[in-house]
Amino acid sequence: MGAVATPVAVVTCMDGERPHGTTVSAFTSLSLDPPMVVVSLDRNSDLLKLIRRTRRFGVNVLSSEQSEIASVFARKGTDKFADVAWDLDAELPRVRGCVGWLACDVARLVRGGDHTLALGDIVAAGHLDLPPLTYHQRRFGTHNSFEMLSADGG
Repeated sequence: MGAVATPVAVVTCMDGERPHGTTVSAFTSLSLDPPMVVVSLDRNSDLLKLIRRTRRFGVNVLSSEQSEIASVFARKGTDKFADVAWDLDAELPRVRGCVGWLACDVARLVRGGDHTLALGDIVAAGHLDLPPLTYHQRRFGTHNSFEMLSADGG
């Protein structure tokens, strides 16, 4: 799967007054009607335990300038937000400067191997017009768009 470029997101949740989060690269749109997404979390993750309890999570799709944030949230530990600018939005942590942000209510949790898929109903969203952070072959990058030429070269 390393040959497949994926978006990089930080999934967040609140534990009382304390924010929690983890980096994921397994995140995708599930449905337009109703608007839903899927994130994949390690079955043993502390964040998943919080999501099970609170039944809510945020998805912060990182910009191409936020690879260090992705690395911080990929590590174990409880103080990941110490040097990260964030706001509370829809009662969930929103990382400043992210490309896209979603607040979700858990629709369903589905076990899949050593991970759990969190299916989320989107209840709030926002975005910035910035290039996204991607992960491909164990390296961070971004998406570069190009114009397709027609068959006649025009």
